[in-house]
Amino acid sequence: MPSFNVQRYGARGDGRTDSTKSFLTAWSLACRSRARAMVYIPRGTYLVRNLVFWGPCKSHITFKIDGTLVAPSNYWSIGNSGYWILFAKVNRISVSGGTIDARGAGYWSCRKKGGHCPQGARSISFSWCNNVRLSGLTSLNSQNMHVTVHHSSNVRIQNVRIRAPSGSPNTDGIHVQSSSGVTISGGTIATGDDCIALSQGSRNIWIERVNCGPGHGISIGSLGDYVNEEGVQNVTVTSSVFTKTQNGVRIKTWARPSRGFVRNVVFRNLIMRNVDNPVIIDQNYCPNGRGCPRQSSGVKISGVTFANIKGTSTTPIAMKLDCSRSNHCTGIRLQDIRLTYMRRSSASYCRNVHGRRSGVVIPRNCL
Repeated sequence: MPSFNVQRYGARGDGRTDSTKSFLTAWSLACRSRARAMVYIPRGTYLVRNLVFWGPCKSHITFKIDGTLVAPSNYWSIGNSGYWILFAKVNRISVSGGTIDARGAGYWSCRKKGGHCPQGARSISFSWCNNVRLSGLTSLNSQNMHVTVHHSSNVRIQNVRIRAPSGSPNTDGIHVQSSSGVTISGGTIATGDDCIALSQGSRNIWIERVNCGPGHGISIGSLGDYVNEEGVQNVTVTSSVFTKTQNGVRIKTWARPSRGFVRNVVFRNLIMRNVDNPVIIDQNYCPNGRGCPRQSSGVKISGVTFANIKGTSTTPIAMKLDCSRSNHCTGIRLQDIRLTYMRRSSASYCRNVHGRRSGVVIPRNCL
């Protein structure tokens, strides 16, 4: 396999020399190779600005990172474009190993002060890509979302480690939108927003063996941003652990008109350890309580199963199913749930929900 080592084109692993052009040169040559090719980043620390790796390429590319990529310390240098490392229109790409550190602390500070800040960069993104493998990567301190998958298909994300402080704003671990056939397995996500967020148009998603926390849990949504919005369907979240998260598994929609939907979703075999809201459907989502639409959510939620979910809630209401008054949730199934609050049974809250329960369900069923 032809290998294109970024050092051959001038990259220096000293953490100070701008190696952006060297990375882009190595990519361009690999992308033109008719044989399967590798872009190789050896050990060392490489300072890079915005990297856009365009396809389509002539063959499969392996992007192997044995070193660490760091963003410039001035957050404006990557924050204006929206992306730090972007793979666009690439088919058959494998990214493995290494660490990327966006050094987002200065940017978060700007955001918290309400100053004049750039929009913020997502650390590593795949847009309009097919047949993607991302494995063994560590992402630290993203300005915005860590990993995004948009308008892509057949994506496998394995054993990634994602870390940012719990107070860092909008630092979703993995964000999926308008994509199908996405598998996320293994790995640890500790961040300031959703560990994983599935936004509009997410279809055929499988999530397993994820350790989430701190963070805001694994969410579908928020949905209902637009009237003509793609739905979310065929999602499974299984065999995962939530530790000290704001939410466990959540579906969230804004209370406004929408033709969106959520259907055929299974949350099963999950452990909650001191989670604020372990099980939640919130169709009156409005995170800061300002400018809430206060209408009725048009997003139709149906066919959602919560099964074999056990652990502890830090609030009395461990299960909150708050559905739209104009589009009641239907086909909600609760099976073998045991959630306690301060070593006692927790409570549940239901509104506009229809479904059934089976097995032992604690908190007491409110369907």
